[in-house]
Amino acid sequence: MGIFALLEDDEKENVEFKTSLSEIGEILKTISAFSNKRGGTILVGVNNDRDVVGVDIGTNTLERLANNIRRETDPKIFPFIDYFEQDDKTVISIEVSESTSKPVFYRDKAYIRVGRTNQKLSSTEIRNLITTEHRVTSWDEQAVTEASFEDVDRNKLTDFLKLAVLKRNLDLDPKSPVEEALSRLDLLRDGKLTNAAILLFGKNPQKFVLQAFTQCGKFKGVDTVEFEDMHDFNGTIIDQRDDALRFAEKHIRRSARIEGSERVEEFEYPIESIREAITNAICHRDYRINSNVQLRIFDDRMEIWGCGPLPEPLTVEDLKKTHDSIRRNPLIAGALFKIGFIERWGTGTQRIINFCLEQGLPEPLFEIKSGSLVVTLRKYKYTESMKRELSLRQQNAMEYLIKNGKITNREYREINPEIKEDAALNDLKDLVDKGLISLKARGRYSYYVLC
Repeated sequence: MGIFALLEDDEKENVEFKTSLSEIGEILKTISAFSNKRGGTILVGVNNDRDVVGVDIGTNTLERLANNIRRETDPKIFPFIDYFEQDDKTVISIEVSESTSKPVFYRDKAYIRVGRTNQKLSSTEIRNLITTEHRVTSWDEQAVTEASFEDVDRNKLTDFLKLAVLKRNLDLDPKSPVEEALSRLDLLRDGKLTNAAILLFGKNPQKFVLQAFTQCGKFKGVDTVEFEDMHDFNGTIIDQRDDALRFAEKHIRRSARIEGSERVEEFEYPIESIREAITNAICHRDYRINSNVQLRIFDDRMEIWGCGPLPEPLTVEDLKKTHDSIRRNPLIAGALFKIGFIERWGTGTQRIINFCLEQGLPEPLFEIKSGSLVVTLRKYKYTESMKRELSLRQQNAMEYLIKNGKITNREYREINPEIKEDAALNDLKDLVDKGLISLKARGRYSYYVLC
């Protein structure tokens, strides 16, 4: 159900309204309760009568909220946090998935959703919950009871099997009947199609998993204020991967160089890194969250947004080194391994890093934003966190550099009319000392470029 539709319904078991973030204690109880049941959505800025009262959002409001939730829950919960505008007022949505590690505690107490209330679990109920939840079936293994074999695209399944035979020497005839092939691929449960089967080979996967699409956007400048091109890609997750990669290739610059007698084309970001990041996002996202994978292309960077946090116990620091391959969607991951899209060694993120470094680009960033993993490929070392450390004049200069490629002392003064030549020189020297720009040439012909 969409966020706006939630406002039309009475508060029920999987929806809760809060007027403001000052009710953080009750919000955290609800997060514990949703995590221990079937998940749900909290709308902050809406009263119990479903009137939108709105909330004020500052620069780091959502980030602080996400950090607070992680700090106060055990095991740590990473809900999807976003905001939207309704009647010119801001509403925060907190989407909580059912936890695979129950019970979830808030301040040493565990809660569960009963009707429209959060009930504290007794010690006996906690023991029972642990006993009954010791083996939680992953989302992609669950059967789609309303789907039938008529919903499977035979041609896509055949193409998959042909590629799997080629890439991994899969012992399965591409001409096998649909039911036999899916059974051999472990994509059936009690004779029914699994979520993984629908996403991999469905004729219309979004009929059953509405949020299973990939959104791509090319924006003007360095923020999301204005976009040049935007497209939502539906179909199977294999199709979405290929479509998103083509979108990226369309909107990033390419150059050519001569190696020996051959002309070699090179994109401004390594295609291998983009492909790996998109594949990881689609493979490992939390499909229970009512959001979508996003590819955002800016003048200075490219961001690949997954849905949901890293599976525990992985951290963003682990992604920069050898780590275990922990799969949120084991059936999807197994299928993508069979056709050579991923490996099983937890090396994908290291390859993303290495391809960028080999091309002379800064190391990619791995961050949790609003409860989701974001991979950022950068042209330059300049980041949003660095931006906050600069003066407004220096920020103007960095934006000018991103758009124009270089800047002189004179141009620095033209975009900052109130400044004198010596002060401009000091500002530019400070940017050099911070490693953000470098000086080219000397004397009257000197200019600066981004690092």
